[in-house]
Amino acid sequence: MTTNRNLVGALILGLVAIGGSYAVAASGIPTHATFWALVPPIVAISLALITKEVYPSLFTGILVGAILASKGSLAKTMDHVVNDGLIKAVSGTAGIFLFLVLLGMLVALINKSGGTNAFGEWASKHIKSRRGAQFATFLLGILIFIDDYFNCLTVGSVMQPITSRFNISRAKLAYIIDATAAPICMIAPISSWAAAVSGYAEGTGMSGITMFVKAIPYNYYSLLTLVFVIVLIWRRDDFGSMLSYEEKAIQGEDRSALVEEVEIQKGVDAAHVLDLVLPILVLIVNSVLALIYVGGFFNPKSEFVGNFVGAFGNTDATVALPWGAMITLLFTISYLLIRRVLNFDEAMNCLTQGFNAMVSAMIILTMATSLKNISNELLGSAEFVGHVMSGVAGNLQLFLPVCIFVVACLLAFATGTSWGTFGILIPIVCSMFTVEEPLFFISLSACLAGAVCGDHCSPISDTTIMSSAGAACKHVVHVSTQLPYALTVALVSGMCYIIAGFVQNPYIPLLAGILMIVGILTFLKVKAGEDPVRAKL
Repeated sequence: MTTNRNLVGALILGLVAIGGSYAVAASGIPTHATFWALVPPIVAISLALITKEVYPSLFTGILVGAILASKGSLAKTMDHVVNDGLIKAVSGTAGIFLFLVLLGMLVALINKSGGTNAFGEWASKHIKSRRGAQFATFLLGILIFIDDYFNCLTVGSVMQPITSRFNISRAKLAYIIDATAAPICMIAPISSWAAAVSGYAEGTGMSGITMFVKAIPYNYYSLLTLVFVIVLIWRRDDFGSMLSYEEKAIQGEDRSALVEEVEIQKGVDAAHVLDLVLPILVLIVNSVLALIYVGGFFNPKSEFVGNFVGAFGNTDATVALPWGAMITLLFTISYLLIRRVLNFDEAMNCLTQGFNAMVSAMIILTMATSLKNISNELLGSAEFVGHVMSGVAGNLQLFLPVCIFVVACLLAFATGTSWGTFGILIPIVCSMFTVEEPLFFISLSACLAGAVCGDHCSPISDTTIMSSAGAACKHVVHVSTQLPYALTVALVSGMCYIIAGFVQNPYIPLLAGILMIVGILTFLKVKAGEDPVRAKL
């Protein structure tokens, strides 16, 4: 009954949004590089949060953007939706799709072999509590700092059985995954994110990796998010809708799973914990080798031959990660067949199961990417934000870091992309200051932190989508439960950038931020009071 009401609500609100966009388009009001460029993602996000229905919400946002870009022409609207939106999205994210599918197949093989259950039994002897299971998820997320896509899906697939064993909700698992994916990549010098940021160092007179490293101490959102997760787990300070999902999980009533869980195989007597650990280790090694291979590390004709950091900065994760996953999948099939824990028919059936498990994530990713393409490329949302940012830069020198942080948050939230936000704002920051000025690195970090924050909050972010997929959590549930946490850290980070603008020291604001986080969580916990169920968190 609730689902029907949501669908009716989505239909009514969608029709209103579409009718309004036609009225604007027909009126001849300029829409390119104006506030109207941000309307499609705002419509999609608002509908998703109100109706809890992701597919119709994203499609409505795509349609609204196409109508505004086509000036109301039906033929051009459909052309924008199909060609500029969906087809371009599929072709642009083909590498990510392939990685998703291959990883889904790998997880299905490991589960069918009994490796997941064997690892769960091993972990139950070493992880004794809900708190321990959450910390184990957090530490695994910290260790996999190479790439956020790889982090989300690997940590999710490994930790699902462990967190289920201790009745941790899928919403909480998805949050921990998301909170350690982009933030850890954003402060790790050897990561695909460091490589992306380094590419914008041109004209600063400083190497990209040096610029990235010097900005790390001021990246308050990323650093404080990691602190927030540690405090949250240690003190059991969950609040908001996350608390209700955790309480349901403890009582065995968690309904946040995206799809029905695949039954963990328990009947394979020969199953061993190595059946899970070895494929994951091989995946990590293969992924690193593939990343530097694509970056030219082994190519005698490349300027980055033998240069690990340079090759990493020159790589393309959407090409390299499918390489690593493909080789790992072939290795895992061969390994399990040789071990005789699976026969050939069972292994081939797992490939179909793995593909099916990732279909929902691929649909959401396609539609989210379509929405970003239409908003950014057809309506000029990047140009609009760039003009606004340049106008703000006037007489707000000491408050400029917090202004940049807020603008980056809003842009990344509306467009669902951190890297796109880097591309828009980093050149603007570089034009405002020289590298010798203290405010340069504070403002640069504010841009990076805001991009991570907006990406973390956005329902149309690929990292948010893959965190949901990795945890097998309903996407809207993940977004709605993590939003209060992300906004709390964002508020504290904004205060830190105000302080940093005046003291121009990275550590005083960071210490103040940690104290603010502990104080806020303490206040919320005292206000909520204690109850028998919460005491079990």
